[in-house]
Amino acid sequence: MVALGNFLFRFRTTLSPFLPLLLLLPGPVVLSDPFVAALIGFAVALLGQIVRGGTIGLEYIVRGGRNHRVYATTLVTEGLFRHTRNPMYVGKFLMVLGAGIASNHWFALLAFAGAYSLMYQAVTLAEEDYLRGKFGAAFDEYCCRVPRWWPKLAGLRATFAAMQFNWRRVLIKEYSAPLGWTLPIVLIGIWNIHRTTGLDARPVAVTVLWALLGTVGLLWLILGTLKKTRVLFLAEG
Repeated sequence: MVALGNFLFRFRTTLSPFLPLLLLLPGPVVLSDPFVAALIGFAVALLGQIVRGGTIGLEYIVRGGRNHRVYATTLVTEGLFRHTRNPMYVGKFLMVLGAGIASNHWFALLAFAGAYSLMYQAVTLAEEDYLRGKFGAAFDEYCCRVPRWWPKLAGLRATFAAMQFNWRRVLIKEYSAPLGWTLPIVLIGIWNIHRTTGLDARPVAVTVLWALLGTVGLLWLILGTLKKTRVLFLAEG
């Protein structure tokens, strides 16, 4: 599994654009109303975005790899890393789960979530193998205190109270992420409405979905412009 994780870590950016095709799989519907499925999916994905934003705002981890290989300079154990060893992956999986729910087909939901579950589990094991080799007993002690996936909610308020939240870093690092999960959720929700009742029969639902996409898209455009003009970087300094 570690070897698979190293492989997926190296090529995950290449493989990830193809995984959303799983959302097109037909099958039994999850909910009778595709609009409700899209809203629930949006809410779940938004929760994932909050988790990722909270992680980056408190204690950003520089573990993006070097030369497409697992790499870390320090063992980060503060912020949301006090509650789960992989808060970034937890947040990303919630986004994936949200898109799967919005697809409103069981086969698509299970295949999409299952594919990402396998990838994240394998990549996590590869990262842990690297961290254990580099930090030894300190990493083992950390693993004994903090679960790999399911967050410990106890002390969460104290974690946020004890640390300064860097919201500018969140905007810089994650400004494009909401559009990345909102776009498929809205488009697949509208497509499902079109297939079931037709768009003309659900004007309010269609308007709400387009409004969600428009709002997120506008925020992306504003923050992207601020980032390119380096306004956010200057404000952070």
